[in-house]
This record gives sequence, C-alpha cells and structure tokens, in this order.
Amino acid sequence: MSAPLTLAIENRIATITYNRPEKLNAMTPEMAELMWDAVRRINADDAVRTVILTGTGKAFCAGSDIADLDRYATPWEFRNRPEYCDALRALQKPSIAAINGYAMGGGLEMALSCDIRVAADTAKLAAPEIKLGWIGGGGMTALLAHSIGPSNAAMMVMTGDPVTADQALAWGLVSEVIAPDALMTRATGIATTIARRAPVAAETARLNLQAAYNMPLEQAVAYERDLQAICFATEDAAEGRAAFAGKRPPEFKRR
Repeated sequence: MSAPLTLAIENRIATITYNRPEKLNAMTPEMAELMWDAVRRINADDAVRTVILTGTGKAFCAGSDIADLDRYATPWEFRNRPEYCDALRALQKPSIAAINGYAMGGGLEMALSCDIRVAADTAKLAAPEIKLGWIGGGGMTALLAHSIGPSNAAMMVMTGDPVTADQALAWGLVSEVIAPDALMTRATGIATTIARRAPVAAETARLNLQAAYNMPLEQAVAYERDLQAICFATEDAAEGRAAFAGKRPPEFKRR
C-alpha cells in the first residue's frame, strides 16, 4: 500500500501530498503523525526554503475521517488528539496550499493555515461540520474571519455549504484560480521565487504577518522594526546590498 501522506524535497522545495484519494484524502491519526514528522524534518532542514501542500485525486483534503472519530473514548480524549492543523502551523518555512479539489473541514483549515493559497478552478471549499452537529476545531472561525471577514465567515460556518473557487477568489480566500492541469506548475513557480529570496527574511516575514493579526498597530509596527533589524544584521542582507551594488544576482546562504 502507498503511504497516505508523502514528503518530497527537490530544488529547495518540500512538497507534502495527501495521498488517500479513495477517501478524498481524509485525515487519520496515522496521517496526523506523518504530518508532524514531515514538519519536524522540514524545519530541521536548512536546505528547504518553502513548502507546497496538495492532494491526489479530486480532493485537497476532506478533513478528518469521520469513521475514525468514534475511536475516542471521551470528548476530552478527542480534544487532546494529535492535531494536524497544529502541525502545519508549526512550520517555520513559507507555505503554499495548492488546492486541487475539495478542501473541506480540516482540509480548509490546513489551507487557511498556509501563507499563500492557489486553487484549481474546479475546487470547492467548505466548513461543513455544522451539518454533522459540531463546528471546526482547527482554527476555522478565526482563520476564516481574518481571511474573508466576519459575514462571509458566518455564511460558511453557519450553513456548511461549499463555495466555488471563483467565489473564494472574490472573497480573498485564495490568491489565484488556475486550470487544474496548471495548478502545480503555478504553485511550484511561486515556491521557486520564494526559495530564491533570503530565507531568514522570508521566514521572518511569515512571523511578521502572523503578528500583524494578533497585535495592536503600534506593537505590530515596533515588532516589525525589530525583525527588520535582525534581518539587517545577517550575512544575507550584506550579500543583498553587495549584489545590488555589483548588479548581479544575490547568493543567499541563510546566514
């Protein structure tokens, strides 16, 4: 049997692929552990500059496998299970969700946890938990409200109905909508561009964007200035200035 979640690293890009197409790539506890393993490996590998997440078949990810949820003896055991969305948010490298199909429930939460989202024009995105009697628990409401505003977020989490890729684009839920056969080419192109940038600065930019959501304006600006000073002190920043002066491409080394 093939692995339900795979990690491939090539040209400074790590690609995590959900590979359970017969179940719409629904996540199991085994896949959650594989997700944590992949994130730890990526974070420890300085050669990895950026990460793409995608799925096989007609789904990005349909969230948790409902059939597995009855294995938890109590709600508290369910509450404390290994959480795949937490694993993704533990990534230290910039991330791109290449949403090739259905992104439902926890799958949508994982896409929302990525820094950049691009979608195939056939993709559908939904927060369908309410149809089964609960709500999302991987950051659904907070991430949606930040991404598409409270009214649109309420529409999704209170109806559970899917939105099309075009609607997701109009709401700002994804950055681009692309033909399915060009999706990975586009995602790889974005990842390649980021991988060419100074990696410390790229990772710092990710931290700064997260802080912008969680801090008052004055604190966010002060934090940004501190992060800028840290980046400015790196060898890569000196290389960037030297390359600019020499009219040549910079060679960043993550130092």
